[in-house]
Formats: sequence, structure tokens, C-alpha cells
Amino acid sequence: MSQPTATRKHTALPKARILIEALPWLTRHHGKTVVVKFGGNAMVDDELKAAFAQDVVFLRHAGLRPVVVHGGGPQISAQLDRHGLVSEFKAGLRVTTDDAMDVVRMVLAGQVQRELVGLLNRHGPLAVGMTGEDAHLMSATKHFAEIDGEQVDIGRVGQITEMDTGAVRALLDDGRIPVVSSIARSADDGHVYNVNADTAAAALAVALGAETLMVLTDVEGLYADWPNSDEVISKLTASQLEKLLPELASGMVPKMEGCLYAVRHGVTTARVLDGRVPHSILLEIFTDEGIGTMVLPDGTAIGNDDQDSDGDEGEDQ
Repeated sequence: MSQPTATRKHTALPKARILIEALPWLTRHHGKTVVVKFGGNAMVDDELKAAFAQDVVFLRHAGLRPVVVHGGGPQISAQLDRHGLVSEFKAGLRVTTDDAMDVVRMVLAGQVQRELVGLLNRHGPLAVGMTGEDAHLMSATKHFAEIDGEQVDIGRVGQITEMDTGAVRALLDDGRIPVVSSIARSADDGHVYNVNADTAAAALAVALGAETLMVLTDVEGLYADWPNSDEVISKLTASQLEKLLPELASGMVPKMEGCLYAVRHGVTTARVLDGRVPHSILLEIFTDEGIGTMVLPDGTAIGNDDQDSDGDEGEDQ
């Protein structure tokens, strides 16, 4: 027996309210580029991976221009272990030997990227995979970690020096979803470098003039007083974030430095989200409450309401 009409209308009403709540955000973000850094537990949990792909495809069909940048920390560590190579981190960055670089390149471009492209393309001919090497998207030079004021050699880890976004823009204009592996080639020594995915996502967001940078993590956001409190800072300015950087755990530093760089170079908002929450991207960008931590440029008024006055809200290499 079919449901009475009144009952059907009643059960559909919450869905209508959710759609209406999303309307102003759909309008505001329509046509805007959003760079999403895919990482953390969302990369290894099958249900979270599927939900992430659905979110990104939803953004595309809602009129946004999503770009995905990914690392592959867990997968790289597992593959290095199989090859008998030790995983070591300094200042939140993976120490990358020549042998390790071969594994990094294989895992990022041949495993993680392929799987993500496949998940996105279940929903249509949308995603196209590329690395920072392709079409000179990312050029890099050797990066040295700074520990206690001293520069430390961490191997084939790169620092982005130049971006050529022509190929990415062409894909976006064609309605595609670029999926970018965080590898770059050096213009001076010809080596291929492992680039921190948080850093790469921030640099790409700036180069594309993106509206938003979204970074998926394995925490709820930026904590106000960790480990004494699990209160999450819902929003803060670039200068406020800069003051907190020295106190952050090493794994959070590249993420928050990326957010800081983005909003100081033209990106409207940078957001750190809990990738363990299914559909966290949609919850953040299309709801009044939002989740996670949002970084805003200096001079932006930050009130106690859910959104600002304009209505906007280490392991991955």
C-alpha cells in the first residue's frame, strides 16, 4: 500500500528545507573554483572515499569548479615498508631518499590518483588525473626543513617555485575535475621532487585564483588549547593563525601554513575539515553552521554568528 499523500509530504519537507538552506551558498559559490586537498583517514576508508567522490561530483554539478590535490601518506608508508625502506619524518615532512622517491611517484600517480579518478568517474566522464610534472604545472627546487633554527637535508622534497595552470584551467573550462598528484620536476637539476600535498594545494589555489581552499584532516579542526581542551576554533584571521603556528603539532603545521599562504595571496577562505565525517565538504560549504576551522584574510570582521559578514565561512606526502 502506498503512503498517504499527507505523510509523503511530511517526510519530504526536511529534504526541501535542506535544499533551501543550501540555496544562498549555491548562488554565492556558482562558477567559483574550489581546491580540495584530499588526505587523512578519508583516503583509506572505503565509505569515506566514496562519500568524498560524491561530494566533489556534487560541487561540479552545482556549478562550482572543483580541483582535487592529493598526497598519499598511509599508502606510501605501506609501500615503503614492503620495500624494506624506513619512513622518517622531520618537521612534519617525509624524508625522501632517491629510492623512496621512486616509491612515492609510483604510489601517488599509479595507485592513489587512479583509484580517486575511478571513484569520481563512476558518476560520469568527469575526472582527469595529472601530476605536477604534467604540462609544467608545478616546478620545484630542493626544500630544506628547518629544525631548531638549522636547515636539515630531507632528500628529494621540493618547494614549489613556479606554477603553470594552463592545463588545469583547460580541463575546468571543459567541465572536467582535475585530480593532481603532488609531485613536481625541478627546472634546475632535472630531479622529480616529492611536494607536501598541503603546500601544493595552497599554491594551486593561489595560482588559480580560487574562492576556497579546503583541507581534509583527521581532526575536527584547529584546537584552541590542545591537549587541555577539545574546543575547535571556528574561524580566525591570518594574523591570529600566524601567532598560533609555533605552538602547533608538526603534522598540522604544513596544513595551517598552507591556509595562511592561501588567504594572504588572494584566496577568500581556507578551511580545515574533519575528513572522518562523511560528506564534510558539503556540510561545510552548503550549510549555515559549517564545520571545522575557517581562516580569513586580515581585516575580515569575525563575529560570534555562524558565518562571517560576507556569508563565507603531515602526513600526505
